[in-house]
Amino acid sequence: QVQLVESGGGLVQAGDSLRLSCAASGRTVSSYNMGWFRQAPGKEREFVAAIRWSGGSTNYADSVKGRFTISRDKGKNTVYLQMNTLYPEDTAVYYCAASPIGSRWQSVRPSEYDHWGQGTQVTVSS
Repeated sequence: QVQLVESGGGLVQAGDSLRLSCAASGRTVSSYNMGWFRQAPGKEREFVAAIRWSGGSTNYADSVKGRFTISRDKGKNTVYLQMNTLYPEDTAVYYCAASPIGSRWQSVRPSEYDHWGQGTQVTVSS
């Protein structure tokens, strides 16, 4: 079973960039499809990005397409979310998640992900 720990969140201004990290332990990131979700106060958890277990394919929510990039470093057993041109509406707690290889790697449903990190807060001021 994999354990996930996010880091890299913080307070930034609109237009700035941040890179979130998700360090995995217990299993390798190539053993799972990996995803990023976010949850703002009073809202449901929403899909942000996903990367297939093989690393060859990615999927993004329309709201972040062209601004965010998901990637992974197998050597560091870490998945990243590079976030550029941040908007105040990107403010949320960001979660890293893992789903089994046999599941739909591009799934946007939180229920299809089995393992979650504790989250990291991202706040974007206007």
